[in-house]
Amino acid sequence: MNFEQIYQQNPDFPNRYISPEKLFSYLQVNLSDYIQEIGKSYLEKPIYKLTIGSGNINVLAWSQMHGNESNATHAMLDLLITLDKAQELKEELFSKIRLDFIFMLNPDGSHKWMRLNAAEIDLNRDFHNEASKEIKILKKTAASEKYDYALNLHEQRTIFTTDGVHPATLSFLAPSENIERTVTDNRKKCMAVIAEVYRHLKELIPNQIGRYSDEFYPASTGDNFIKSGMPTILFEGGHFVGDYIRKETRKYYTIALYYALKAISELNSGIDGWETYLDIPENKETHYDIIYRNVKLNTDHECILDVAVQYREIVEDGKDEISFVPFVMEVGDVKKRKGWLEIDCTGKKFISATKYPKLDAVAEFRIE
Repeated sequence: MNFEQIYQQNPDFPNRYISPEKLFSYLQVNLSDYIQEIGKSYLEKPIYKLTIGSGNINVLAWSQMHGNESNATHAMLDLLITLDKAQELKEELFSKIRLDFIFMLNPDGSHKWMRLNAAEIDLNRDFHNEASKEIKILKKTAASEKYDYALNLHEQRTIFTTDGVHPATLSFLAPSENIERTVTDNRKKCMAVIAEVYRHLKELIPNQIGRYSDEFYPASTGDNFIKSGMPTILFEGGHFVGDYIRKETRKYYTIALYYALKAISELNSGIDGWETYLDIPENKETHYDIIYRNVKLNTDHECILDVAVQYREIVEDGKDEISFVPFVMEVGDVKKRKGWLEIDCTGKKFISATKYPKLDAVAEFRIE
C-alpha cells in the first residue's frame, strides 16, 4: 500500500488560510488525548504540541513559524486523517518513532497571515536574541529531551524553479553547521532522509523537487539546531502551476512528510544513500507571477517595455480565504525572468491613471 494512493485531505480545513481558533477547537475536539499546551504567544494565544508514537526514535517538528506558511499544518492534519484509514501503516510508523509536533508556533502571525509574530519579529532569525516568546518555547521543547531528528517546516515563494522551467513545488535542505558548509555526519543523516523522500516523489512530481540554498545563516533556527548536534531537515512547500491556493502542494507536502518520517524510522540515524541528495537540483530564482510583454505606454515618445507583477497575499476581514493582490515588481527589460503567466501586449492599449506603472505599488492598469 502506497501512502500517495490513499492520501486524503482533511475536510475540516479546505482553505489555505487556517484560523488559529478553528485549529485550536479541532485539536481539542479530535486530538485531546495527544495534545498539551506548551506555552502562549505574544498575544496570549495557546501553542499546542501533539505527541504520537511509542518508538525509540524521537522526532521534533513544528509548523507555521512564519504565520503565512500553512502547508505544514495542513500536512500534519492530512497525515493523521489519512493514517486513520490505514492502521497498518500507522502502527508500523509509530511503533518505531515518537513524534512531537508543534502546531502553529506563531499563531498571532497566522491569524493575520503574516510572516512575523505580533511583535514584528522573524522567529527564524531570533535564535540567539530570544526576543520572542515563541522561540523560547521552541528551544525549551527542543532541550526537554534528546531528539534524534527535527523537521523545520516552511513554505517558499513562487519565484523559485528547479531548472528555469518547472516550479520548485517542494524543496529540501540539510542545513549547514558553519560558513564553510562542511558535510558533517549530522548533515549526512539529514541528506539520507531527504534522498529517500526524493526517491519516492521524483516520479510523482518530476522536475519539481529542488534543493534549498545551504548558505549558513548564523541567526536561523535550523542552522543552530544542527550546529548544536540535532539533525534538522528543512522542508519548503512552493508553487504548483495554476495552484495558488496550494492544494496540490499540500498533497505532495503531506506525502513528503510521511516518507520523511518513514525514512527516519528505517534509517535510525544511518546515512545510507546520502549521496543521492546531491543529485537534487538547486533552487533557481527565475519567475514572476505575471509578466506583461511589449507594453506600449501612453507617453509622448514611443516607450515599449515589460511589466513584471507578483501577488501579495492578504487576509481580508470577513473572508475565509486569502486574497491575491498584484504588485508591480519590475518595469523595463525583464528578459532574464519568466512569468507563470505571460501576456503579449503587442497592439494593445495600456490603460492607467498614471503614465508609468509605479514600482512596489498595486498593479491598477488594464490591457485592452
